[in-house]
Amino acid sequence: MPLSWNEIRSNSIEFAKEWATESRENAEAKTFWDQFFRVFGLNRRLIASFEEPVKNIKGQYGFIDVFWKAVLLAEHKSAGKDLDKAASQAFDYIQSLARENRHDEIPRYVILSDFRRFVLFDLETDTKHEFPLGELYKNVDKLAFIPGYKQHDFAQEDPINIKAVQIMGDLHDTLEAGGYTGHDLERLLVRILFCLFAEDTGIFERNAFQLYIENHTHPDGSNVGAAISEFFAVLNKPVGKRQSGLREELADLPYVNGELFAEMLGFPAFDRAMRNSLIAATRFDWSQISPAVFGALFQAVMEPSERRKIGAHYTSERDILKLIGPLFLDELKSSLDKAGKDRGKLKKLHERMGELKFLDPACGCGNFLVIAYRELRLLELRVLERLQTEQTVFDFQTLAKVDVDQMYGIEIEEWPARIAEVAMWLMDHQMNLRLSEQFGEYFVRLPLKKSPHIDHNNALAIDWTDVLPIDECSFILGNPPFIGSKYQSKVQRAEVKGIVGEKVRGVGLLDYVTAWYFKAARYIQDTDIRVAFVSTNSISQGEQVGVLWGELLKLGININFAHRTFAWQSEARGAAHVHVVIIGFSDKPIANRRIFDYEHIKGEPQESEAANINPYLVDGKNSLLTNRSKSLSANRQMVSGNQPIDGGHYLFRPEEKEEFLSEQPDALQYFKIWLGGREFLNAIERWCLYLRDIDPAELRALPSVLDRVKKVQECRLKSSRASTVRLAETPTRFQVEIETGANYVALPEVSSERRNYIPVAFLSSDIVCGNKLRLIPDAGLWEFGIMMSSMHMAWVRSVSGRLKSDFQYSIKLVYNNFPWPQDVSDKQREAVETAAAAVLNAREQFPDASLADLYDPLSMPAVLTKAHAKLDRAVDRCYRSQPFPHERNRVEFLFELYERLSAPLVAKKKTRRKKAGQRE
Repeated sequence: MPLSWNEIRSNSIEFAKEWATESRENAEAKTFWDQFFRVFGLNRRLIASFEEPVKNIKGQYGFIDVFWKAVLLAEHKSAGKDLDKAASQAFDYIQSLARENRHDEIPRYVILSDFRRFVLFDLETDTKHEFPLGELYKNVDKLAFIPGYKQHDFAQEDPINIKAVQIMGDLHDTLEAGGYTGHDLERLLVRILFCLFAEDTGIFERNAFQLYIENHTHPDGSNVGAAISEFFAVLNKPVGKRQSGLREELADLPYVNGELFAEMLGFPAFDRAMRNSLIAATRFDWSQISPAVFGALFQAVMEPSERRKIGAHYTSERDILKLIGPLFLDELKSSLDKAGKDRGKLKKLHERMGELKFLDPACGCGNFLVIAYRELRLLELRVLERLQTEQTVFDFQTLAKVDVDQMYGIEIEEWPARIAEVAMWLMDHQMNLRLSEQFGEYFVRLPLKKSPHIDHNNALAIDWTDVLPIDECSFILGNPPFIGSKYQSKVQRAEVKGIVGEKVRGVGLLDYVTAWYFKAARYIQDTDIRVAFVSTNSISQGEQVGVLWGELLKLGININFAHRTFAWQSEARGAAHVHVVIIGFSDKPIANRRIFDYEHIKGEPQESEAANINPYLVDGKNSLLTNRSKSLSANRQMVSGNQPIDGGHYLFRPEEKEEFLSEQPDALQYFKIWLGGREFLNAIERWCLYLRDIDPAELRALPSVLDRVKKVQECRLKSSRASTVRLAETPTRFQVEIETGANYVALPEVSSERRNYIPVAFLSSDIVCGNKLRLIPDAGLWEFGIMMSSMHMAWVRSVSGRLKSDFQYSIKLVYNNFPWPQDVSDKQREAVETAAAAVLNAREQFPDASLADLYDPLSMPAVLTKAHAKLDRAVDRCYRSQPFPHERNRVEFLFELYERLSAPLVAKKKTRRKKAGQRE
């Protein structure tokens, strides 16, 4: 009876460890091959000989290093020697055997080795495999002929890719179409995924699941359901309690556990195509896929419409590491470095690592928990390496303290929750193999006695303490759902209000993710628990900041670290275009606060220490901007443009205007150029009927114009809003009409985040601007220069709200809170105005280019770029003499200035209230 594969793998790890440093062919080669055969439970002397003589074509004798008649020929060289030469020598020996008519002795296999490497040739299938000594345990299945296991000719296995996911998706769809749906379908696919991974990573014997399906199911698929149910049942039963009459393939399966395969499922009805899909899935090399990606890929299996965007809805491993590093991993690594080789400190650190517990309250397929677990196990491996001595004998079952039951998750959908469990077990197995490889003893946790705690539930509807008691929790982490306030369902909106509190002013502005912030903040009160979430950057920008962080600061929450805005990474083409932040916080402040800043949103972060991190993720006081009715420091006030509320009847495209004037030429004097945000940026021609001062007699003389007035009145009367109905009384007037004076500057309310500057332009009084433009009446070069500076844009990027990812410029929040430079000299002001004029002159060199063309980073002219650089320097000097090396320095300076400018206003406001109270 040959050794089991687990015994062979364990032996191969010990063999590789023992021979890792040997290099002398003559001195140790024979011992090497004796021990090599013992890996497979064989005595070399009984099957193979050393130095087998064979006569070459010249009649001279050569000597085969290791010869097993009709099976194997091995050639050995010293470490680092050319194995190509060994291959030539081996194949010469085979030709010599043929010349001597020893055909029945010609081996099928040739193995070459130099202690460090193996090269295996299969002469029957004409295949070649190369692998290092340290990976022998991963490749023992290729040497199955040595212990006597039957060989099979398999198609080449591809690394897991999108095609494999599609195969699983097809299997899901065909089963679902056949009426096998819901919970049973989800459980079945999770089990199949586990088996596919298990047979490629050593949990099962190599290809055990594939061979069972191929050899024991009918080609028409009629008995596949029953066969895989039997397969699952065996995995659920301890070896000693199995029936004695089981097929060998089933009897050799390991006992997995009493949970993953315990539940009885209904038999799925397979057909030929479905069986073929299942077999096709088994032919991929699933060992190549990281369990960290495993769940995310296969969540798409359950969402057919989203399969083309596989991976679009999960956080990449790179971004997960950005979170777990400052949350807990950096500190543990630092503790390991400080411990050195002190066994007492190492053991204390190891004990601590085994006691940590992690909660992801929106875990999805478990990516955060899987990566956190992997990093914890890798760190544990480093601890064990330092604790190891030559005399130490490890009992890995008790010594490996970090286990999957330290991981807790909450997931609203059952399929991802089950995937998270499987992904955790698979990562555990991979880490056990790493441990085996390091210490030379095969280690596998079967049966699976411990499980991750993944609760299938709505995290916003349950008490988290029912999942993980507060006094046991160490860290909370994850990536709660990205759903903006305007895109939430009624149920989701109600959930947010229920958690935040309906009495909180502005609760309707909050994104869905903020509910997790509130629940986490309340959960960690008066504890040392630390939290970190990936979120859209909207929670640190715009009006939402005051609502969210105003309440969290009342709870005493401290921001410990923050990754400022960066591009969310996904492995998939067509993935969502999202900008995110990572915010780590706790109830109790920590000493070392860190900000990770991105000069380019797709680049690498620059880390710096911070005295305090405010809600805008800036090193500064915990300022919360409020909507101001007037500017904090500007001489000129900003207003929104005109708002017709006309149902579109007063607005005309050029061809519509010409057609209208062909019928009513006398109306020409009432047409004015109309600019909305899109027209302003893209130089689109549009017109409006502007009838504010029209004489009633003249209006009656223009029947086509009068018809438009009537339609506007009718449109307003149909409105459900009382204010709009009242406007019907003055149908020739816009709801909002702005008189701007001779000249004014305008900028769009919404502008692409790709632009380095929001375009600002001077306009004349004969142009009517819509409410999607922001206007500063009677503005000059000074106002234009400040608004077009990097200083202003740094403020915009930090505090402006967003429409998707575009800037949404708010007068009350952005402009009225913007700290304009103080105590500016005439020379400084003149420098800004001169530089501003140069920007306008640079634009005039491109009369056919729109503002969108001029300020697109890819097409912005060099002369305009240089003009803006000079303007930036002139504006910077109005704030301080030293340059600002990075945008974050600008923002920090502006917040300091904002604090100084706003503090007197706050004090005065409090004084006035006190006096008012006294009068009462």
